[in-house]
Order: sequence, then C-alpha cells, then structure tokens
Amino acid sequence: MSSGIAETVSEGPSMDFSADPDAVSAVAEAHRLAYGHLFNSAFAAETSLIDPLPHQRIAVYEQMLQQAPLRFLLADDAGAGKTIMTGLYVREMLSRRLIRRVLIVPPAGLVGNWEREMCTLFRLPFRIVSGEDARDGNPFLGPESDQVIVSIDTLAGERMFGHLKDPQTDAYDLVVFDEAHKLSANRQPDFRVHKTDRYKLAEALAGAEVEDEHWELPWSAQHLLLLTATPHMGKNYSYYFLWRLLLPDALSTYDAFDDFPRESRERHFIRRTKEEMVRFDGSPLYPQRNCATLSYELSQGPQSEQELYDETTEYIRYYYNRAGVLNRSAARLAMSVFQRRLASSTYALMCSFERRQEKIAGLIDDIRNGRLIEEQLIRQQRGLDKLNDVFETQTADEETASEDGGEQHEEFEDKALSGTIAVTLSELEVERRTVEVLLNKTRDLFKTSEESKFEKLREVLSDPQYLDEKFIIFTEHRDTAEFLVRRLEGLGFTGQVALIHGGLPYQERERQVEFFRRPAAEGGANYLVATDAAGEGINLQFCWLMVNYDIPWNPARLEQRMGRIHRYGQKHDPVVIVNLVAGGTREGRVLKTLLDKLEAIRRQLQSDKVFDVVGRLFTGLSMRDYLEQAVTEDANAVAERLEGDLTEQQVQALAERERVIFGEGGEVRQRLAHLNDEAEQENYRRLLPGYVRRFVERAAPLLDLRIEGDPEATFALVPARPRAADALLPALEVYSEEARERLTVYKPASHEDAVWMHPGEPVFDGLSATILSRFGRDGLKGAVFTDPYATEAYLFHIALISVEQHSQDNAGPIVPQPLESRLIGLRQSSDGTVEECPVEHLLLLRGAHGFAPSRVPLATLARDMVADAAQFIREDVSERVVQAHRQRRLDDLPARLEFVNRGFDFQAAELAAFRSHLSKMVRDGNRRAQGEFSKVKERQRSLTASRNHRLAELQVEPDLIQAGETKFLVHALVVPAQDSEEAERYDADVEAIAVEMATDYEKRFGAEVQDVSRPELARRAGLTDWPGFDLLSRRAEGERRAIEVKGRAGTGGIEMSDNEWAKACNLRDEYWLYVVFDCATSHPRLMRVRDPFAKLLVRSRESIAYIINLGDVIEAAE
Repeated sequence: MSSGIAETVSEGPSMDFSADPDAVSAVAEAHRLAYGHLFNSAFAAETSLIDPLPHQRIAVYEQMLQQAPLRFLLADDAGAGKTIMTGLYVREMLSRRLIRRVLIVPPAGLVGNWEREMCTLFRLPFRIVSGEDARDGNPFLGPESDQVIVSIDTLAGERMFGHLKDPQTDAYDLVVFDEAHKLSANRQPDFRVHKTDRYKLAEALAGAEVEDEHWELPWSAQHLLLLTATPHMGKNYSYYFLWRLLLPDALSTYDAFDDFPRESRERHFIRRTKEEMVRFDGSPLYPQRNCATLSYELSQGPQSEQELYDETTEYIRYYYNRAGVLNRSAARLAMSVFQRRLASSTYALMCSFERRQEKIAGLIDDIRNGRLIEEQLIRQQRGLDKLNDVFETQTADEETASEDGGEQHEEFEDKALSGTIAVTLSELEVERRTVEVLLNKTRDLFKTSEESKFEKLREVLSDPQYLDEKFIIFTEHRDTAEFLVRRLEGLGFTGQVALIHGGLPYQERERQVEFFRRPAAEGGANYLVATDAAGEGINLQFCWLMVNYDIPWNPARLEQRMGRIHRYGQKHDPVVIVNLVAGGTREGRVLKTLLDKLEAIRRQLQSDKVFDVVGRLFTGLSMRDYLEQAVTEDANAVAERLEGDLTEQQVQALAERERVIFGEGGEVRQRLAHLNDEAEQENYRRLLPGYVRRFVERAAPLLDLRIEGDPEATFALVPARPRAADALLPALEVYSEEARERLTVYKPASHEDAVWMHPGEPVFDGLSATILSRFGRDGLKGAVFTDPYATEAYLFHIALISVEQHSQDNAGPIVPQPLESRLIGLRQSSDGTVEECPVEHLLLLRGAHGFAPSRVPLATLARDMVADAAQFIREDVSERVVQAHRQRRLDDLPARLEFVNRGFDFQAAELAAFRSHLSKMVRDGNRRAQGEFSKVKERQRSLTASRNHRLAELQVEPDLIQAGETKFLVHALVVPAQDSEEAERYDADVEAIAVEMATDYEKRFGAEVQDVSRPELARRAGLTDWPGFDLLSRRAEGERRAIEVKGRAGTGGIEMSDNEWAKACNLRDEYWLYVVFDCATSHPRLMRVRDPFAKLLVRSRESIAYIINLGDVIEAAE
C-alpha cells in the first residue's frame, strides 16, 4: 500500500452515520491492511516470496528495525542472503512509512541481480539508473526515482554525482552499499589517508566530513546499510574506515574506533559464519562440500603437450631468473601470464604468444624507425614495473570492467605482455625468434585438437552418476572459456552451453543465467562456462556440480567460486567441486599439494570452514611466489614448504583472530526456541490470506466488480458495468496478459504466472486506493453497526497518529523526519468516557443496514463528542507515544555525548601528531608540507566550533520529537443487538458453559489450554486483542489447535464474525470449531469441526456475519 493512502481522504463531511456499513467497513479494512505491521510485526515476511531463516530474522527484526536511524554493517558469510535481509528491511520500513526514497549502490555486475530479487521476492519496483540516463536529464527527480539502483562507479562519475548535488534532488532516506569492502581507504605511514572515489562517494552519502568540495552534498542519508562478506581482509585501517562511515563523529580516528566498546559495536554490526546458520529445526543451512582433485597426464612424445610444456617452462624459467637479477618485476609478471595460460589451455597459451609476438614486433619496429631509442625502452619498462597483478591483489568481485568492455585482468595481462628484460634491438630479436618457435609449436599442437585436460573434463561430464545434471565450469581466461564452448558444442551440445564473462553487460548475463537455469527439456543449458569476473553476483543454487578447469593462484578466488553454488537455497547435499590439475607438472604439484592439504585440514577439523577462510589464510603469503618458485627452484621442495606453511592450527588461529575482531557472532542455535515461539505467535497474527481475501470479496461489489473464478485458486475481477475496472488497469498492465486473468490471495509455491494480491502489490493497492478514493468520505460520515455484547450505544473511531523528529535547518524551515505512524481505535461512551480499543474491533460487529441513526440520542451528540476524542488522542495517546520516543533518546544521550566528545578528543590528538610531523618536514625544507601544515592548523582552529555545534544538536534532539497531525479515518455508531435471535447466539452464560466444556475435553487428551477469548488474555499469550478464536490448545504430541467455541442454550444455527472467518481461512487444519448444544440442560453436546473454513464458511455468502445452520454443523462434525 502506498504511503499516501491516509492522505487520500480529505476533510470529511458531516458525521451523521448515514453511510453504508459495508463501505465503511471496507474503508476501515483498507487502512488496517495498509498498516499490517501493527498487527503482525513480521508483516514483510508475509507479503514476500520468502520464508526468513533464523539468522535473517535476528538481523532484520531484532537488530536493524530496532535501530533508528539505522547505521549498520551486515557482514555475514557469503551466501547468507544479505539481499533478502535488505529487501525485508526495506519492505518493513516502507510499510511503516519511515522511509520513502531508497538508493541501492552495488558493483556493476550485481545491478541486475538486485533489481530482479527486489522485484521478484518483494514486489519492490526498483529502477536501474545507467550512465545514459544521466546524459538525458536528472534521473533522481520525480516519483520514479524513489527506489533506484545505480552501480557504484556510475554513481561516482562526475555527471551522475552532479545530479545528486542538484538542489532539486530530494534526499534519499536509505542508502545501501553492497560489497562495501570495495569502499576502500587506507592510512599511509606519513598520516596521509588515501581514499578511492568510491569511498569519497560513500562519505558524501553517509554525511561524513569531506575534504574536497566536489564531493559535498546538500543532504545525507538518514539510514546507511553496508553489506559485505569480507569486512576485514587483514587490513585494520580499511576495516576502520568502513566503520567511520556509520558513525563519523564518534569514530573520527582509528584510535576512537579502537576505544569503541564491544557492546556498542554490536548495535551496529553482525556477522555469522556458515557454521552458525541453521534452519528452525536446528539442521545445518549449508550442505557439505565434497572436493575432489583429479590429476591428468600430459601427452608424451614428439609434438606433444609434454614437449610444449617443457620448452615453454624453460623459456619462462630463463626470463624469471633474468628478470630477478635485473629487478624487472614487469618482465616477471609477463612470465606469470604465460605460466597461468600454459596451465589453462593450449588455445589460451597460443593467444598469449600471439600477443607477445605482436608486442615485441612493435618494439622492434619502433626502434628501427627511430620512434623509440634504447633509453626510452628502458624507461618504458621501468614504468611497467608499477603494474599490480590483478589476479593476486584482487578477488573477482573487486575487478572492474575495462573501458572497452573487457575484464580488468585482461587489461593487466595485455600490459604485462609488454614487459621484457631486453634493452637492445638484438635482445628483442632473440626473444622474438624464441616466441615464434614456441608459437608455431603451440599452433601445431592446437591443430591436432589434442587436449588431455579437456578429455579429463569430458570424463567428469559423462560420469553416469551426473547424468542429466547441470555443471558450472570455471576458468580464469576468456580465451579458454570460448575454447570450451566450441569443444563442448563439437561434442554435440550445441544450444546447451551458456557462457558468461566479465565483458558481457548485465542484461546479457541475466539472459545466460536464465538459459542455464531453465531445464534442458525446456530448451535450457546443461553447462555454464564462466570466468571469475563473471562469477560476481551470480547465484546458482539450482546447480550442485562445479568444475575448476583452472585453479586460481589467489585462493580467495577459489572460495568465491564455491560460493556461487554453496549458498542459501542450495537443495542438494553435498555439492561437488572437481579440480583439474596436471599433477606431473611443476605448477600442478604445488596446486595439488594446496588442494590436498585443504581437504586434509577439512577432515582433521571435521568442518568445511577451511574452504570459507582459504582466502584469508593466505594474507601475508603469496601463492604466486610458490608457483614461480616451482619453476625456478625444485618443485617438490616448494610443495613441501607450502604443506608446512598451511596447517589446521592456522585455520583455528584465524577463527580466533576474527572472533577478537568481530566479536561473538551470536549463536543462532541458542535462539531457536525463542524464534520458534515467535514464529508460532506470528502464525496466529497473520493477515494473509484470510483478511486480504475478505477485503477483496467485500470491496469488489462496492466498485461494481465481479469475482469470476474460484477465490480458493485463481480468479479475475470483471467489470459489472462499463469502465468499472478502469482504475485498476495501470496496475494490471504491470503483468502479462495471462497473469491479469489469474489473481490469487494465496502465496504461490513458485514463480507462477499469476498475480498474488496483498498490501504492497500494485493490483491490491489499486483496489484499496479506489475504495478510499470513492468511499473515504463515507468513512468520515460514519455508519451504524450492532454489537451483540453491548448493553448500550457507543461511538467507535479509527484515527491515524504520527510522531516526527524535527530538525532546524538554518537555511530553511523545519523538516520533519517520521519516527512512527500508528492506527488507533477509540471507544467513546455516552457519558463521554474515551478509552483505547483495538482497531480490529470493527471486525466483530455487524452492519445495521436500514437502521435509522436518529433512533439513538447519541447520534446527535457525536459531532461534539469527536472533539473530546481528538483531545484524548492529543493529550493521552499521542503524548504517551511521543514521550516513549523521547525517553529512548534520553536514555541513549549520555553515551552518545560521551562517544562524540571522545571522537573529537581523538581527532584533536591525531591532528596534533600530524602537525608535529609536518612541522619537522617544514623545518627540513619540504615545500609541499607547508601547504599541508596550514590546512592542519585551520582544521585545529575549527575543531572546537564543530564539537560544540554537534554536541548542541545531540542535546536538543529529544525536545524536537513531536506529535504529528491526527487524522480521523472512520466513525461508527454502535448499538446493541436488535433481535432476540441474535442476542441468544451471544448469551454470555451459555458461552461460559461451552468454553468450560471445550476446555475439559482438550485437557482429557493432556493438552495445555489457554483461554484467549478476551483482550487481556490474548495479549498474555502474545496474540492480538481479538485473535479470532477462544482457546489455544497445545497437545502433548505437538499438535496445536486454535479453537473457536460456540454455545447454544438448545439447538439452532450459529454465527461467525468476519474476524473468525478470516482467521479460519488463515489457519485451515489448525483451526477448529467446537459447538456445544443444549448448554441450558444437564447434558450439553459437543461437536467438533476441523477446518470449518473449507467445510462450512466458504459456502456462506452472507454480507457480514456467517450464519451456519444446525444440519451443516452436524454433517461436518467429526
């Protein structure tokens, strides 16, 4: 439901209670369903295509939603469902009217994934904003900009960021950074801080102090959510700078962060490992991983793989050694490219030799034609020494696409292949001849189609135990990926191979993933060939077989690959990872040692955890060094050294080190009993599908719409008069033509082509908005209802109240920040007494159609009495809610003041130390330091004013919390039952006898029975005031029964209310109707009906109450 629904009702007409009770009830229910979180605190879980897991519920409902404003670092292990937790939080905050504008900032490769999951799972229509949109105008203006996704590098671009700075751009309430570890910043030994543009963007949006006016924004986000599975990769300062985004004032320096108490950190941070995450029954969430390393032998003899390997390795070894002597790191990187590609595929090696030959030929040509002299060649090579090995220094998700659409490591390889030890023309000529010989040998071997590694892959794919299963095949190189696609298609798999690499736009990646997801029988692919850079953000839980065609030298990349299939939602146990290694080669011996040792540690620890930390185990170690040494030294000795460097004690030490850094993750298992109790209570608080179905069935005829089809399955809303459905057409057009005819109120088991109607879904919201637009004034006119339990007439009101946080902007007016919106019900007696009453009270009443309000004297006094009700809201209800919010702020205020004060103290100390350092540099004649010295002095002078200003802001915050406007939405004149038959059905003495008999019956079966028939009893059981049944029975074998009890003095029909109808629809087999006849005699008779909704109620079509005759009860009883 849109946040503007309450505002669709204008100032009301005269309150004379002449409106149709059905219309007034529909208005009340439209508002109530729009504020579903007030009745079920996990309402977003109800209206989403997910069932939150224990760790997800803890994060969202116990931590994130409890923090206002949200400044949070969600750092669960990979595959935990951080996107789902974000979606849940966003949906809940939108439902609560606490946010309107949301900006999600992921890496480019994840943009499509975010858009798809927000739309599919949560029906959140996020718009993807691209660089092209920025050229066409400001994409952050207008309602369509309220929920947007922009890749981080696009948003940091000058043109796009300029649109954020536009004075017309409204502030975003919530900003989410995915893969937040990419917001890198680090402090140098000389106190200077190096910040990437990504980090500067995050500073601007987070409201942190920025040093460059280019990054200044006229606003900052109230709520900030950072998502990462790797918050700390052995870099303390980088980890600190992430935290600084959350609390810029309190954590102004690293020392302030180091001093930040553990319990305070826990409010803003959570991290759970895969081992901690379990299902509600305590079973592990993640399947086991079976990792098998298969060795293959190179072909032998003349013109064989072994011959090519030996000669290429000799070339690599010679240049490795020469580059080491000459201190030419670029030349060593060039050789590492050949070493990787030699192990990858003959085709990839051939492509690299071709590029190497082209590079050397270009240098020779430049020298011969005078465009390059030897001194320039030397300088050029020295410049290349600054190259970083992308494979080693970055994980796949940290790579960025190059300008030509390639992968970042391809750009690195291309530059690295220019690295040479040659400094003269003759030396270049020698290497060109060597490369030419190797290139020809590679071409000759490639033409034979002989590839032992591919034959080993074919063995794996054709294994009978994997028949008709899907495989993902990872390689580091696009050349090898394209080779694999051609070879697989050559085996007869044309049209069955999907391909993803980092050069594909996200739309094409999505298409390839869907191609792979689709069953082969429906034209889908059985094989997905992917490069590492393409692995970012691709969730492949439907696949459980993975082949590492290449073994990455960076173990963190190996861990990332496994995360594509070993994640939340994987149904197969175990998942299987197959590693292909040429065990007889120098590199193969080292890599096989690594993989075998990881498997040995897994067995020794009886835990898969080693696979989750393998990337972090190598912090400070370099697999590239081991593999280079395997070529230049004795490979067996290198393998033995690696085995000694990697131990189970290291894994345990790393786990302990991370526990110290992150704190206890919070043992999810220990919370299961409490979480299961909460889930049980929420089951009884649910609004779907029953209340939604009842609303749709009641609203449709009011709007001249007819329900065509079966509400138990799918149906359509058909106009009963021309143009009656016009108001719903914009919402229906969001869906396919087939889906528009297939509406349902039941959560679909899969992504079927149907429209699931619920609050927050366009068709349902359109229906609700139309009811409010057409009948909102009727709600304010009021209608007459009967209460069978009442002895005198009274008034019932539904109102909307709100609480706001005001802030004084010196340059403009007060801008309120919503803190809470709440529907309240009021019962007002004829003597003027006003008391709060559950909003759902109206569901217990019957519309008094045709009843003349003038028959009740209270009706003539009602208009004046509403003023008293408004005063009660203002002075009692609203004031109480406001004070509760103020008190929470006051309780936190001393700690917040202390942390901010200490933050400024630490900042002052750091500036003083930096000033002293710069002062020495100035004395030593460093001119650059003079400018820095002046800036530091200026910052020191302004620090006191900044401190006083921030502390003053904090101290006044509680006083700026105020009540917002009160809006009456519905009025009702409620009168006692008007006929004796109705009164008899609600005789209190008879009901007491019936409840007692039903209770005794349950206790005979050893059940624990709770009476929840009155609001105070229901609240004690954790239920809503009127749960829709009278008894909650828990039997010894675990069966639960929600029992509605009906009693008759003799015999006759019974009546069930709207509330009971909807609850019976929700609970079905768990809902029982116990009817006790002859309560006025000495021999009462009990009859029990299980699932009365299916057996009795769904047949009833009466307008408000459901009258069930005696014969039907007898027929349905067990």
